[in-house]
Amino acid sequence: MDARLDPARALGLEEGDAHVIRNAGGRVSDAIRSVVISQQLLGTREIVIVHHTDCGMLLFTDEVLRGKIRSELGQNADHVAFLPFGDLRQSVLDDVKLLKDNPLVLDVPITGYLYEVESGRIVKVE
Repeated sequence: MDARLDPARALGLEEGDAHVIRNAGGRVSDAIRSVVISQQLLGTREIVIVHHTDCGMLLFTDEVLRGKIRSELGQNADHVAFLPFGDLRQSVLDDVKLLKDNPLVLDVPITGYLYEVESGRIVKVE
């Protein structure tokens, strides 16, 4: 979701090479529906999960954001999990596992990476 990042360029992809699903924090729980559609209807046979350094999802908790929503909008968002995280590397590992363990996701290669905003490097997370 971060406007500073161009996943295709970072991964060396050409237009049409990949289905790119973006969201806040790169969290796969928000993307499972799209992953299943991509696999079942469009033939996707490999999944790459990329999170990035300097991610805003490291800077808040659900409680902080819920408080902000309550204060600014007068609405209760206690039922919403915004999925922030405190450990970037672990968030990638957790998301890889979530997809691998999901019975709706085909058994295909699923790999996690960190994009280093500062250097432009992509580092595999194992």
